[in-house]
Amino acid sequence: MELRTLRYFVAVAEELHFGRAAARLHMSQPPLSRAIKQLETEAGAALFDRSSAGVTLTPVGAVLLDEARALLDQADRVRVRVAAAAGAATLTVGMLGDSTDSGASRLAGAYHRLHPRVEVRIREAGLTDPTCGLHAGLVDVALTRGPFDETGLTVHALRADPVGALLRADDPLARHGSVKLADLAGRRWFRFPEGTDPRWQSYWNGGEPREGPVVRAVQECQQAVLWNGTVGMTLLDHEPAAGLTVVPLIDMPPSRVVAAWNEGDTNPLIRSFVDTAIAAYRH
Repeated sequence: MELRTLRYFVAVAEELHFGRAAARLHMSQPPLSRAIKQLETEAGAALFDRSSAGVTLTPVGAVLLDEARALLDQADRVRVRVAAAAGAATLTVGMLGDSTDSGASRLAGAYHRLHPRVEVRIREAGLTDPTCGLHAGLVDVALTRGPFDETGLTVHALRADPVGALLRADDPLARHGSVKLADLAGRRWFRFPEGTDPRWQSYWNGGEPREGPVVRAVQECQQAVLWNGTVGMTLLDHEPAAGLTVVPLIDMPPSRVVAAWNEGDTNPLIRSFVDTAIAAYRH
């Protein structure tokens, strides 16, 4: 049994749908089906029950799933250890510079315990590039926030955080328990430079074109509000600077924390990073 075929099998077993598994593996469905048929021939038993109701694992398939996961994890650990022995084990992670995020702190500790000999290089990005250098090929994986252009990328959501309106403490709206986007109509907003990913720009502008000062970093956002009385969006649990406050914005979807990497990149360090991130952000 080839490792590649076992990865195919695990994808089908987890998705319980050949079409979704093929999409996850970035391949068409016919070769995936043929590979599973060949695996069943090698196993000497059916691995899936296929019916009009869908796809389910057979008892033999359930046993193989446990063994396949263990074998693939071991294979990944072998690759990492060999790379470390060769002095080539490095992982470059792009981040938006949210060093106060407890999920990121847990991830850093857990990943170091798993891979103490891997050198993790952090590239902090400004708010103008939500992929943190991923599209530009500057990082291996990004720990960032959506939405952004996901072309050529695989993106896994880790957490969703509510957002609020960032206001001066003496703003009339600062006394409200919550606000809606309509309450901010006609106000000047801080905004990102021309050329910033339009999906990202639109989200942080509340889905509307805005006028106001251009910013590139979190501190610049806060200073734009403090000095000019502009408004904007920020995470609800972020501690604002003195003289500012955050009021819940109740008609905006939450901001998603995501891990993103290039489609088809089989670097086991990335896979381990994403698996560890899922666990770290679950708490």
